[in-house]
Amino acid sequence: MMKVVRILHLPLLFVFVHPCLAHADFAPHFYDNGPYIYNGNMALFSLSEDTAVGTQIYCLNGTDPEGQDVRYGLSFDPGSKEYFRIDSRSGNITLVEQLDREKQDSIDVLVSITDGQSKVVERVTVFVMDANDEKPEFQNMPAIIDVLETTESGISIYQVEAVDKDTGSGGSVTYFLQNPQSTLFAIDRHSGVLRVRYGEMLDYEKTKTHFVTVIAKDGGGNFNGKEQFMSSSATLTINVIDAQDTPPSFIGTPYFGYVYEISVPGSEIFTVLAKDGDVGNPNPIRYSFEDGDDGVFSINKTTGCITLLTPSKHLKREIFNIKVKASEVSSEGRLLDNGVTTVVIRVVDLNNNPPTFYGENGPQNMFELTMYEHPPEGEILRGLKITVNDSDQGANAKFNLRLIGPGRMLRVVPQTVLNDAQVTILVEDSAAMDYEKYHFLTYKLLAVEIDTPERFSATADIVIHLLDTNDNAPKFSSDYYIARIPENSPGGSNVVSVTATDPDSGLWGDVKYSIYGSGADLFLIQATSGIIYTQPWASLDAEVKSKYNFYVKAEDAEGKYSLAEVFVTVLDLNDHPPAFNDNFLEKTMVIGAPVKIEAVDDDAEVPNNVIEYAIMKAEPDNNIFDIDTDTGEIMLKSYIKSMAIIQNITKQRDCTWSLVVQARDRGQPSFSTTAVIKIDITEATQLSGGPLGSFLMHNRNTPLQILGMLAGVIVFMVVVTVIISTATFMRNKKSNRILPHRRVRRRQPKQPWNIRNPFKVLDPPGEKFRVEEEEPEVLVENVNYNNNVTDVVRQWPPPPRAPSLPPPAPAYTPGEKQWAVPTISATVAPKPRKKAYMNRQDTVNSALVSELKMRLEQKRMLKH
Repeated sequence: MMKVVRILHLPLLFVFVHPCLAHADFAPHFYDNGPYIYNGNMALFSLSEDTAVGTQIYCLNGTDPEGQDVRYGLSFDPGSKEYFRIDSRSGNITLVEQLDREKQDSIDVLVSITDGQSKVVERVTVFVMDANDEKPEFQNMPAIIDVLETTESGISIYQVEAVDKDTGSGGSVTYFLQNPQSTLFAIDRHSGVLRVRYGEMLDYEKTKTHFVTVIAKDGGGNFNGKEQFMSSSATLTINVIDAQDTPPSFIGTPYFGYVYEISVPGSEIFTVLAKDGDVGNPNPIRYSFEDGDDGVFSINKTTGCITLLTPSKHLKREIFNIKVKASEVSSEGRLLDNGVTTVVIRVVDLNNNPPTFYGENGPQNMFELTMYEHPPEGEILRGLKITVNDSDQGANAKFNLRLIGPGRMLRVVPQTVLNDAQVTILVEDSAAMDYEKYHFLTYKLLAVEIDTPERFSATADIVIHLLDTNDNAPKFSSDYYIARIPENSPGGSNVVSVTATDPDSGLWGDVKYSIYGSGADLFLIQATSGIIYTQPWASLDAEVKSKYNFYVKAEDAEGKYSLAEVFVTVLDLNDHPPAFNDNFLEKTMVIGAPVKIEAVDDDAEVPNNVIEYAIMKAEPDNNIFDIDTDTGEIMLKSYIKSMAIIQNITKQRDCTWSLVVQARDRGQPSFSTTAVIKIDITEATQLSGGPLGSFLMHNRNTPLQILGMLAGVIVFMVVVTVIISTATFMRNKKSNRILPHRRVRRRQPKQPWNIRNPFKVLDPPGEKFRVEEEEPEVLVENVNYNNNVTDVVRQWPPPPRAPSLPPPAPAYTPGEKQWAVPTISATVAPKPRKKAYMNRQDTVNSALVSELKMRLEQKRMLKH
């Protein structure tokens, strides 16, 4: 019974379990695609730190076993910076914050996938990969170090250290020096050890401080897809420490001292000064004489002051060369390095006498001379007798001479004097010594001592009176003169006044004028005043000649002269009225075309010869015409287009008008003249003869224009005729070209030819030839008709002859045709007749027959 119950409960259990299994839900999961794959669950995913913000870096990818749509999520630990953003539907992950591996080299991320019922969350780590974006950073620079100047070359004096936070080649650092060729140092590129370069030494006395710029450069690496190298620099200051390696040196050399005649024993002559060459740590200096003092001088061993020991009159030499030694003294009192220099002491006299100028009678401060202007250059002014003297001795008696005055006309010789000399004055600029500029010249002769502290000096005045010579030609106030004079001025009218001046004095300054030239015939000039006036009989007319030019000459008493050009313009006056060719003119006017009249004014210039036209009166109607005031063209009013309008206005059939036209010039006063113009008005269609008749009628008052038109038409027809004739000749010449005769050598046939004469006796030979020959049209048709027609005389050149002699032609018989095709026989040759006279036409025909015969024989050979 118990078993039955259990069996009955088994179906119930199955019914209960089956729905549970049917409603079970399996969680979604990510695809794990491994490293270097950009979709999956971001396991082992790495990202370069130079990735740009906004870049899609990864795509989460997973699935749901039941096939449900999945959503993706991404989150960070609390307090962590959120570097990524995800699209929940597509799983695309985008970078939203800039990465920096040096600050954070990995990022923990919680990625999730859900199907709406179950959610799977995984923690993954994203590794930030390095990019070369960091410069090397110096750890111990900039810095200041001290180095002894005795440091040997190659010895390490400092080690530079720089660190690059990048990894790989971008984190390796090498060192370089900026401007390595100009420094005393070298650096190891890998270790950064700085040394004194081999072969170089530090010298405190030359350079106390060195500034060395070190460059740290990384090994390069990828950044934003490109190879990039980064570097930084820092400066190392090296102070050189002085060492006792330089001897003392004297300051202010060379040394010169003087002993004067009034110097007494104990007088200070000179003081020398020396300093230790090691200025960083100098030693005291001790002075002493080494040679040349002769026991008459002494020196203070600490101050270097040299003093005189004996009276100056007991000195046996004028110059003493004393060698002074300066020695370093150590702190223990021991003498170390030393230096030697020479002190030159000269025994000199006192300078108590200044230079003095002397004339013929003793000391003199004023010298005078009279001479003509412009003496030759280099000439000595012998009238000046000057000497100069300084009573001192040696350097005290040495002085310079200078000449001070206007310009550089004179020069003094000698310029340097010792004790005394004869002073010579030379002419240096002759042109500047001009009487017209300077009647007299005043100079100061200056003597100044050279090497003395007193610089004693002396002066003397030199006055030169100049005499005048005739050295100038008259000069006009202008190179040319422009004058204007009205026409019709009476004879003797003044034209222009010219002026020339001669700066010379006396008679040499008087000027006389004269004129000459092709344009001077109508003019005269007053010889003394320079007034130019017209000839008494001269009549100036601007219409005849309006421009004159000639030359005026200014001459002094000795014939020196200069020229100027005179331009005279004759001013036009309004003295001619306008004039028509005829006071009564007849014109024919075609409606729509103007009629032109013209008046001429003989005046030479505007506005006197400018004419204005006006219609004074018109009959029978005064209101149908206009006139161009400038050109004189008469035209109908713009509204008049036909004869009907005119007849409508005037109520008359007559179309003839009489106009009174005035021509007036614009001069002052103004002149005018009038003319009567008879105008016949017609329409263009009323003129017979078509366009030619219209043209002739319109230009009947200008026959030259008609003749010109006819001449042009004739020339055009002649040119066309010549072109047509030339073209015809060239075409005929080309068609008449005869081929050269060709000889055909025949092979002897096995059997003799038996050719039957194909021509009948009664048939014209020419007709038979046309039937037999296949190519006769070129020769018989003769499209040019210039070979077989005798009654037409041609002027063309003869056609070319055949290249070979034609066969003898048959005798000419009157009444027959001029040429015929001969009967051809292979066995019997016709007996040639007596050769008759052949004209040019017969020769040409014979050549053509020969050519036809040759072609016929060639054709028969081809048939056989």
